[in-house]
Amino acid sequence: MNHKKEFSMNVGLPSILLIFVILCLISFGVLSLVSANSDRKLSQKVLDRQAAYYNACNAAEENLYFIDQKLHNALVISSNQDEYISNISEIENHLSFPISDIQTLEISLEFVNPYSIQEYNKQDKLFKIISWKIVTDDNMIYDSNLHLMDLEDI
Repeated sequence: MNHKKEFSMNVGLPSILLIFVILCLISFGVLSLVSANSDRKLSQKVLDRQAAYYNACNAAEENLYFIDQKLHNALVISSNQDEYISNISEIENHLSFPISDIQTLEISLEFVNPYSIQEYNKQDKLFKIISWKIVTDDNMIYDSNLHLMDLEDI
């Protein structure tokens, strides 16, 4: 009697393997979608933050231009050093520009006395920037409580 053994693969094993591969592909796809979405949100926050900073810098530069114009006008109408100093006393030398709810761009200026400079050129700025910094408001209240479920609430 000739008994030949035929090798036959069960239908169940390839089906289980196919389901496992499909589940792995779906889970990797969902993970990559979640990662891409969080990267997009973070990039949008960075973009908004940079745009707010550059808007504050642009406003500061415009304000510095007007301050320089005021200083030059005060120099033109002044006949001596004391009159110039009294004319510029009303000009602010500490400026603040909002970036966000908690941050501001603060600029400190020092006015240059053109009467004390040996070679003054009319194109020179009549101020020096002492500081240009971002200041964060420390009045924020952080929620540091742990929100745990009480057994009494059950």
